[in-house]
Amino acid sequence: MKIKNNQILCIGEILWDNLPSGAKPGGAPMNVALHLNRIGQNVAIASKIGNDEQGKKLISFLKDSGLSTDLIQIDESLPTSEVLVHLDENNNATYEICEPVAWDNLTLTESLLMKAKESGLYIFGTLASRNSKTRETILSLLETDAVKLIDVNLRQPYDTREIVEKLILKSDIVKLNDEELGVFGQWYNKHKHDEKSLVKWFAEEFNSKMVCVTKGDKGALLYSDGEFFEHPGFKVDAVDSVGAGDAFLAGFVAALFEGKSKDKALEFACATGAFVASKAGATPEYNRYEIEQLLITN
Repeated sequence: MKIKNNQILCIGEILWDNLPSGAKPGGAPMNVALHLNRIGQNVAIASKIGNDEQGKKLISFLKDSGLSTDLIQIDESLPTSEVLVHLDENNNATYEICEPVAWDNLTLTESLLMKAKESGLYIFGTLASRNSKTRETILSLLETDAVKLIDVNLRQPYDTREIVEKLILKSDIVKLNDEELGVFGQWYNKHKHDEKSLVKWFAEEFNSKMVCVTKGDKGALLYSDGEFFEHPGFKVDAVDSVGAGDAFLAGFVAALFEGKSKDKALEFACATGAFVASKAGATPEYNRYEIEQLLITN
């Protein structure tokens, strides 16, 4: 698996997370792109918003954050996406996602296809494929020669097994959390397997070059080339878990692009995810120095 260049394309939902503390920009692909940008990577985001005030605010947010809006399409009939976020007593998030929304209607434009062909890494999630229109666009882009990384985000009732499996089979790298790994164990009647056996089975079943499993405050597990790498995570005072997995993914990708070993990439990813979990919202303001300090002090 060789990445041809350092250009990254993230595609999928951008939205407003309506948290108990107020509305924050969100959506896994946008979160990943923002974190990659803050860590110093060359990244673009493709999505769709409505022709409304909430969409205009997202455009302003992206520009203020240093991301290009060239691949943000505008839908004249569907609204900008909003999500209700509920936090439990442990600050773990569940999501109530409205539909249909603008990112359900993402179109394969010439500029989007060109950007995908130019990119070395293509990051996408499963949620954006809930609608056939956006799913067709994503599947078309999967035919390019970029390395494909799928961020599994199972959100009922949108986690259709057939669609999720199809997307994973077209991917090189898979990132999912331990609960989502358990769902696959149930789907395939492998739930009695221990964690590592289940991850190894998953990689073989879907022909994945890398499988990365996040485990909340318990760290993460990586399986690649027949070898396991583990990190116990970093202890922080968590504010909420929103966006922590997206920050983890950005940290992991950035570290790999910088030539770090797989175990060091996992460590940097865990530090990035933990730092974001210690702040409110999915995309808090920070810089790379703060992540490095967490690595030093833990």
